[in-house]
Amino acid sequence: MGNSQKYCKHCGQLIDADCIVCPKCGKQVEQLQNQASPIVINNSASSSANATAFNSSAVITGKAKNKWIAFFLCLFTICGHKFYEGKPLRGVLYLFTGGLFGIGWIIDLISLLMKPNPYYV
Repeated sequence: MGNSQKYCKHCGQLIDADCIVCPKCGKQVEQLQNQASPIVINNSASSSANATAFNSSAVITGKAKNKWIAFFLCLFTICGHKFYEGKPLRGVLYLFTGGLFGIGWIIDLISLLMKPNPYYV
């Protein structure tokens, strides 16, 4: 190990000697000194995180529905969960086709079990 590299105090990885923050674990390894030159952090993860930030209130737009009510309506009535979700045309379609010949009914049972409670429609 030459003068150009050192070991991180936290993760033990070999890093450049002038590093103040470890690029492997992200922890500070040296104290900041009053320097005339600015410290440049080239971290693509932080720039992409700012680009993908979203408004959390925009995610929840529908009406909350209880997963278990919808599941048991689907299990015992084949089409009741569609009416519960506010989709009466699909409910009528499920009623006259036997839950799309049983295939749609099975898919709906599995997908209802995978949804969070409450889920939004």
